[in-house]
Amino acid sequence: MDRTGSVLQVPVGKASFSVDQLKEIILAVIDAIIKARPTAAKGRYLRSISISSTMGPGIKLDTQQLASLLEQ
Repeated sequence: MDRTGSVLQVPVGKASFSVDQLKEIILAVIDAIIKARPTAAKGRYLRSISISSTMGPGIKLDTQQLASLLEQ
């Protein structure tokens, strides 16, 4: 996390992982973040999610689509 507590950087795998492995890990991390949400937190908790390689450009993920995948 950064000093403001608003940015969380989490390594989720390697480039050699399969798409299914990365998907499973990413969903598990997001689920853990949502479950750790303080009860006093109001409004939208996850505003944006990006994924990138170590030095690569970030690719934004759709938070609504990820939330629906977690509900399945």
